Amino acid sequence: MTQGVYWVDAVIVLTLLEGLWLWTRHRRTGRGIAPQDFAFNWASGLCLMAALRGALAGWGMPWVLAWLSLAGAVHALDLRRRWR
Repeated sequence: MTQGVYWVDAVIVLTLLEGLWLWTRHRRTGRGIAPQDFAFNWASGLCLMAALRGALAGWGMPWVLAWLSLAGAVHALDLRRRWR
């Protein structure tokens, strides 16, 4: 694996920790961003990072396209939820 994969892994871990921290903080204090307000955006970003990781690690195009498709679908759900 290339060094780039490890950097992407680190960003994925940090993003997971960020989501956990935001969720925990809101649950305990009622302050900050509510999970329903960041979850789809957060998940879409994680899917994009998974696609990047797959491309760097040589997973093959079907896996990369699957992660990209999932990112697009989750992003569309986020837009639909926010649309007024």
